[in-house]
Amino acid sequence: MRRIPLVGLPSDRKQIGHHPFQAVGEKYLRAVVDGAGCLPLVIPSLSPPLDLRQVLGQLDGLVLTGAYSNIEPHHYSDEPSWPGNHHDPARDATTLGIVPLAIEMGVPVLAICRGFQEVVVALGGTLHQKVHDVPGFDDHRENTEDPLGVQYAPSHVIDLAEGGLLAGIAGAREAMVNSLHGQGLRTLGAGLVVEATARDGLVEAVRLDDPGPFLLAVQWHPEWRVTENPFYLGIFQAFAAACRERASQRP
Repeated sequence: MRRIPLVGLPSDRKQIGHHPFQAVGEKYLRAVVDGAGCLPLVIPSLSPPLDLRQVLGQLDGLVLTGAYSNIEPHHYSDEPSWPGNHHDPARDATTLGIVPLAIEMGVPVLAICRGFQEVVVALGGTLHQKVHDVPGFDDHRENTEDPLGVQYAPSHVIDLAEGGLLAGIAGAREAMVNSLHGQGLRTLGAGLVVEATARDGLVEAVRLDDPGPFLLAVQWHPEWRVTENPFYLGIFQAFAAACRERASQRP
């Protein structure tokens, strides 16, 4: 009987009252179940982190989720963080270390929003802390006063790289996506190639260059109502196929 692939999701460390808690957004867990047909497992983001090699040895895939926090800028530049910027050092310690290990160990990776930025930084790339303050770029943030259905609704067009993974999933050279991010890619990390670009030129998706293991990182949120959007669902299904392949090769 085929084993259900196990997919790990590093958590956010949140302070609730006097105590820190580990949390993962339910929409990501549901997308792993409903969109990928896999079993989600939460990876605690602790400082110092768990033995990440041992953790990955038990997994068939890895999803790096979005979050309200941003990567501390000292990981990719000498710029100071802006006042009020929310950080999660424990998550940084976990995710920035787990990305290169996942590549080394052949664990499929799907990275979303903050996860996209984690992949870029973990592989030596850099970020714009505030895309909306960079001349030439649009404001890619959501209006937080809107209902969630409006915040996560399609917001802008992206152009998909010819012959790329996303173009194959979409069956087209463009797609509509939501947009809920303030930070964005400045320079690519090592081994990454561009999969999608917004019309203002901002890179919206990258993948690991062939012949590496499956690694796709997107700046938007395909987990949102994943079964209702064929493009979003196709992303999770492509990830799931890579997870099943790994699961079939593990004892």
